[in-house]
Order: sequence, then C-alpha cells, then structure tokens
Amino acid sequence: MLQTSPAQALQLISRGVDELLKADELEARLATGRPLRVKAGFDPTAPDLHLGHTVLLNKLRQFQDLGHTVIFLIGDFTGMIGDPSGKSATRKPLSREDVLANAQTYRDQVFKVLDEAKTEVRFNSEWFGTMSAADMIRLAGQLTVARMLERDDFAKRYAAQQSIAIHEFLYPLVQGYDSVALEADVELGGTDQKFNLLMGRGLQETHGQKPQVVLTMPLLVGLDGVNKMSKSLGNYIGVTDPAIDFVNKTMKIGDELMWEWIELLSFDIGIDEAARLKAEVAAGTLNPREVKLRLARELATRFHDAAAAETAIAGWHAAVTGQGDTSLLPLQEVAVPADGLRIAALLTAAGITPSNSEANRKLKERAVKVDGAVVEDAGATFVPGFEGVLQVGKRNFARVRLVAG
Repeated sequence: MLQTSPAQALQLISRGVDELLKADELEARLATGRPLRVKAGFDPTAPDLHLGHTVLLNKLRQFQDLGHTVIFLIGDFTGMIGDPSGKSATRKPLSREDVLANAQTYRDQVFKVLDEAKTEVRFNSEWFGTMSAADMIRLAGQLTVARMLERDDFAKRYAAQQSIAIHEFLYPLVQGYDSVALEADVELGGTDQKFNLLMGRGLQETHGQKPQVVLTMPLLVGLDGVNKMSKSLGNYIGVTDPAIDFVNKTMKIGDELMWEWIELLSFDIGIDEAARLKAEVAAGTLNPREVKLRLARELATRFHDAAAAETAIAGWHAAVTGQGDTSLLPLQEVAVPADGLRIAALLTAAGITPSNSEANRKLKERAVKVDGAVVEDAGATFVPGFEGVLQVGKRNFARVRLVAG
C-alpha cells in the first residue's frame, strides 16, 4: 500500500482524469483513513478487452495501491438491456448465454491489471435478479421522462424523431441503482457515462446514502490517432494479443498520441518524469522512439511477461533495422491458392496493407521488402511452403508461412 497524504493521493487519482466531480468530497473521505468502496461497471458485450478498457482498470489499480476496496462490477443484468450511451439507434440486447460467456472472459482478463486478492467481483443480477416487477416500477417512478431527455444522445434521437425504446430509459436507472446496492463511495466511468454516474448520486441520496464521488476518464484514442479505440474500427490492441503486437502497434502511434497513452496507460512513467521526458523530446535531446519503446516494453510486460516483451522488442528491432534475428518474430500462417499469390495480394492477405491498390502503390515507392530485400517485380508470386518476413516501410511487417488453402 502506498503511504501518501490525502493531497498526494488526490494528485495521483487525478492523473489523466477528464472530470472529477466533488473533488473536495473525495479529499475529505480520503482524510478519514477509511478504505473507500470504489466501483466501475463493465457490461460484457464482447468477449475480449482492449487497451481502451484498461484506462478504467488502471485507475482502479491506483485506488487499490492506495489501500481502497475496488469493486469490479460485471453488468450481466444491464448487458441484457443494452447500454444506449452514444448510440443513435436501439442496441440489440444480448442473450443470457452470451452475457455469461463474455463475463467469464472478462474475469480472466482484468487481473492482468487489477490485484485479484484486493478485488471484489460482483454481478448486478445479484440484486436485480430478485427484484419484482413492482420494485422495478417503484425505481422507475423516481425519474421523469423530461430528466431522461436531458441526456444528449436521447435528446438528439428524440429531436430527429428516431425511436427510443422504453427499456433504454431503464438503463441509467439500473446502473445508478447499482451504486445504491454496493454503497459506493466513488464510481468511475468514461466521459460518455457521466449522466449514468450522476444518476447513481441522485438515487443514493433518495435512499439515504451519502452520494458517491464521480470520476470520468477520457476515451482512449486508438492506433489511427483519430477515433476512440474500438474493435469495430480495427484501431485497437487487445489485452490477449501477442507481445509483438503490443510492441509493433505501440511503436506506430504518433508522437503526440504517445503522451496521452503514457498518461492513461503507464504505471512506470510518473507525472514528473513524463513532463521531463516531454521537455527533452521537445528540445531534441531525446528521440521520441526511445520513449515509445519504453511504453511498449511496459505494456508487453504487463500483459505477458518480461521475457516475452524482450523477445518481441528484439524481433521488432531486427525487422526495423535489418539487424538481428527475425526468427524471434511470431510466425503467422497465411492460406494461399496452390498456384500462389502475387506480392500485392499477399501483403493484403497477411494484413500488412489494407488493400491491393495500397500494396501496389508501396511497390512503386520501393517500400516493400521480403527478407530484407526490396521487391522490384510487382509480378513476383509466392506459393505454399514459402516462409519469410514481409515488410512495408519500417513499421509494417510480419513473419509468415504460406499454406495451401
């Protein structure tokens, strides 16, 4: 447990935060020395987590390190309603089977960040599963339609005459009641969850509890440097991805985005050191690549181990500099026809280029290499049995083995 004053604890907790509502209340609670009950809810809507999800997990870990009780709430009940936050249309609810399967996967993955011994894992079906229809109606009676329409996404859909299902109005109420059931002191969420988090404060007051402090975290920008990290956009690093993906993909992000990632994802680079490193990069005395590599090593180590991280970095160096053992790169099997694929189609099939046209453009730029040699012939064909390193530029590469398929 970190030995800190309430002011120091508040400074650590505030790092990377988008908004901390009632910071004075939080500092007062910290000053009591009582372990706080810190809650964050996750709806198991997909089987795997990515780095964007870990922004909240990292903040929860900081609370754990300060000696507080972290509640990782799996919304197995709310997951069947479907979170309308940021949605322009009603989201299809998941089946009970899908929710439970995804929930188990979440439990397996979150402890790559959280300390399992210090984490209270709860399911909100514990209280909602026994709630009667009359209880739910009484809960719904604590809020008006006008208040619900203050939510930005609901207001936009209503103004555009898009449908809003009645059950979507229940979602903020249900999430808010979770805080009542758990007697939360603090609740964390993304910036798109602010309305729901404030709902928890209001319901706690209605039930005679001291209202929770609300803390919102930014939505992590993905690999494209534009949009929030999302599997649907393909701009993500999954927490179960190979170590080489953590290294290779982290090294591709822009220099400005690197500082945001450090603030939201790094435990090893503290606030003061991050400021110093940023000043050195701005002064030209430090190559940003070295900072990025340090972050990549930390992330690969956290989600794998130190040995896997070092192997991945060695493979990355070999591919990027042309010096070293590229056999350290993981081997990816790519299915190709019996008569093979031309180089442009192969690059696309291996996921190195987004399209054949982009691959052909890179060929004309002499930016394509196979085993370190520039490909001069756009008609070069590769057949099953080939094994080697395909590369486009310095940042995109893969060690592949071609199999008939």
